[in-house]
Amino acid sequence: MLLLGLAACRTAPDDEPLARNPATWRVDGALDFVRPDGSVIRTVDLEIAADAESRRVGLMNRRQITDDQAMLFVFDAPDMQSFWMANTPLPLDIIFVGADSQIVNIARRTKPLSHERVNSTGPAKYVVEVRGGFADRYGLTDSTRIRWTAN
Repeated sequence: MLLLGLAACRTAPDDEPLARNPATWRVDGALDFVRPDGSVIRTVDLEIAADAESRRVGLMNRRQITDDQAMLFVFDAPDMQSFWMANTPLPLDIIFVGADSQIVNIARRTKPLSHERVNSTGPAKYVVEVRGGFADRYGLTDSTRIRWTAN
């Protein structure tokens, strides 16, 4: 499966906070990043992209994202996933997650406005997009799991 759409956010230094844009952000649920011992690292508001069109569009034309926000791409079955940053002026961390909810790999601080493919290193059923640097700020690794609920 190949996914070719990503976010469009304004360029900002990693330490510059970005305000929420309530006109474009939809809260469909919450997502926890969880340590191996089950303790929660961080909880974020979640916008869910579960159908082909919402996965294609992703975060395109978004102007803002904060550390309190994430987009979750839900696929029908685990598969190798491929994204690109062609319409994304802000670096993102793209987190590929297996069907077991464990992180497969993290593409950290992806290159804005690039046509270079960002790929999973193994089959992923979920992909989480967060603000660039998020994974480093919160210590996410391939031993981290996700847990999410829809509203």
